[in-house]
Amino acid sequence: MTVAEQIEVTLAVGQQRDLPVVAAPGQPADREMHAILEIGVRGPDGPGPGDGPAHGAAPALAEVLIVDTSRSMLHPAAKLRAAKDATAAAIRLLPDGTAFAVLSGRFGATVVHPGPGRAPLAVAGPAEREAAERAVRILDADGGTALGAWLDLARRLLKDQPAPVKHVLLLTDGRNEHDHRAAVPLDTALDACEGRFVCDAWGIGDDWDAEQLLRIARRLHGRAGAVREESELTAAYEELMTGLLGTTIPELRIRITPTPGTAIRRVKQVVPREQELPPLPAGPGAEYVTRAWGEEVRHYQVVLTADPAGRELGEDLQLAAVEVAVPDFGRPVRLPAPRPVLVRWTDHPLDASRQHPAVRRSELYQRASAAVAEAYRAWLRGDDARDAADSALARALAAAGELGDPQLLDALRAIEDDGTGAGTGRIRSGLKDVDWQHLILSSALTTPPPPGPQPPPDPGIPEPAGAEALTECPECGWLGPADSVYCGGACGRRLREPES
Repeated sequence: MTVAEQIEVTLAVGQQRDLPVVAAPGQPADREMHAILEIGVRGPDGPGPGDGPAHGAAPALAEVLIVDTSRSMLHPAAKLRAAKDATAAAIRLLPDGTAFAVLSGRFGATVVHPGPGRAPLAVAGPAEREAAERAVRILDADGGTALGAWLDLARRLLKDQPAPVKHVLLLTDGRNEHDHRAAVPLDTALDACEGRFVCDAWGIGDDWDAEQLLRIARRLHGRAGAVREESELTAAYEELMTGLLGTTIPELRIRITPTPGTAIRRVKQVVPREQELPPLPAGPGAEYVTRAWGEEVRHYQVVLTADPAGRELGEDLQLAAVEVAVPDFGRPVRLPAPRPVLVRWTDHPLDASRQHPAVRRSELYQRASAAVAEAYRAWLRGDDARDAADSALARALAAAGELGDPQLLDALRAIEDDGTGAGTGRIRSGLKDVDWQHLILSSALTTPPPPGPQPPPDPGIPEPAGAEALTECPECGWLGPADSVYCGGACGRRLREPES
């Protein structure tokens, strides 16, 4: 197997190494180190137009398509027609051999295809795709919305499927207003479904709940989206399915091993959307599971805490080692060498005040998203809270302006009073609740810095490199900078003679 025929995973660590040894009044002795992990996946021979993994080979996929058929989908009826068209388009894109099912969601969920008496999932082929599309075309709408029951049925259908990629595409036009009537409430369903499959949650119409869609997508490692016009749904589904069929790696795990005295406080995805990652114990450290990778780059923020007591000033010391692992799924993967997260303790306040640009960018997105949520809550309170809503919108605009994110800026300016992009920060009259829901979804999307000239590299930020950038202690296995004189792990042994 040549290098060009392998899937390649890349890993780089971005951070500002300097941390102060003297805590500010009232602060704990431990200091926080924030680092950004940039992880990329590239298919064989690199990306090519229209190429999925292995140049068009279909991934091993099991797919469940959930169509909201509650009564509100008939008001207007264009919603149900659009849902049928989009679901049929997704079915037509399923490669031969793909296991799939279509569900109808109301107070409960029922299997639309395959029919009664058959296996839980059909196997895609010309006849099965045609039969599934016919079943979708005759769907009618009635009843209410209970998303937990829909997801739980999808879980049961996918439970015994061997496909490495299990995916659910859920569409709804409403809120989870009948959760109390569901056999499986949404909270219970999410607990049971987490880690079982990836779910993309989509809204249509004008009465869906962005936070609800985001909650489902974040728990189930998917994406939340919505269309403004019913006619846009088919194209959105086609784009989503095309991306799904380009899945290169079904699962990638981030393994973080802290050195003695270091604790892992938090790991979360920050690009292309924020998502907290729960830890799984892994020896002296922890693993964090990420799912369904195409040819893409994602960013993760790692927060570590350490106590500087007794540490040397001005030396690069390792706080943790970061590596990535991919479970065997039948294809060769070339993994990067482990990378260190370092610290350099300093008593210089200016050194300690600097911040890595990627960390700053993550904080600005959090600030913008929080300001949007605050503006929406104030808007709901009416005219008495108009000043508070305007003030929050202005803060969101300021953060988006510093980010230089044109999509977020456009979404924010769309709700300003004049819509001209003048940056007034005043919310225009006549807004509908759905306008805010679209804005909440937009504020949840994050992007890396735009291409083009970037600030000069900080000498405190390690450059991406391979194994030559690290040294390994033969005694305890500690990984650290190649020029380390002493082991930064438990044994502390001399690794080489210091340069004269």
